[in-house]
Amino acid sequence: MNSPSIKYLILLHIVVLIFGFTGILGKLISIPSELLVWYRMLIASVSLAIYIKLRGKSLKLKKEGRIKVTTVGFIIAAHWIFFFEAIKQSNVSITLAALATASIFTALLEPLFFKRKIHYYELFLGALVLLGLYFIFQFETDNATGIILGVIAAFLASLFTVINGKLIKQYDSERISLYELSGGVLAISIYFLLGLADDAFSLEIPTSDLLWLLVLGVICTAFAFVASVEVMKELTPFTVSLSINLEPVYGIILAFLIFGEEEKMSLGFYLGTILILSSIFVNVWLKRRARKRAQKAK
Repeated sequence: MNSPSIKYLILLHIVVLIFGFTGILGKLISIPSELLVWYRMLIASVSLAIYIKLRGKSLKLKKEGRIKVTTVGFIIAAHWIFFFEAIKQSNVSITLAALATASIFTALLEPLFFKRKIHYYELFLGALVLLGLYFIFQFETDNATGIILGVIAAFLASLFTVINGKLIKQYDSERISLYELSGGVLAISIYFLLGLADDAFSLEIPTSDLLWLLVLGVICTAFAFVASVEVMKELTPFTVSLSINLEPVYGIILAFLIFGEEEKMSLGFYLGTILILSSIFVNVWLKRRARKRAQKAK
């Protein structure tokens, strides 16, 4: 591997570490999940718009594209609300373990969106994930609400990931992200204006929350997106996807280092998490083998 690739590989793992730190911020920020996500998406969309303009690129998107992409932003907003609420209802480790099921949801949703058959090994790996969740449920009954919210967040993450897989073939990735983030701000604003959240904008936000929100919006969202796109110039999709699957591992380690005993879980939790993560890595490895065979057959 040449030196430019090593540089991009280091950058990739910094991005994954930042993704893992997102869960930590969810615990550090005290405001309600809906407001947290509203600020995150607002700060990130403004930061990304400035970045795109500085690069001399247009912010415009075709009308049909704007509607499609903005609607996906609603799903992303819901995903992040469930994600942060799961952390508040349980802890970072539980939420990240539940979120790790997203890869298997994606494997099951892809055939529906891209009209291909479900592979048998995907069903087997999906069963392994369910077994992992069973172990976590059995030993972490006090955190059942957090686990359920985390799994819902995982499903929503896989849903918008698969939809983006189709959108990226039609539109520029940076503008997709900008309109999705803006769509999330719009969706949550409507939610607030309808009075579905109590006194959403009258809450006094602590100074420490504002600082963490800036870190979350600028570094963990806008910068992480730009950097994740940048590394694709040098690294293979397999390397990127395999590394991003390390997010729960990094996040759980960070949570334990920062919060200590309150993030220490039962043996059953770690067994379940290992089963879930193992199924993800096996899934990526099998897909890589299948792609190589398809290329040789051509």
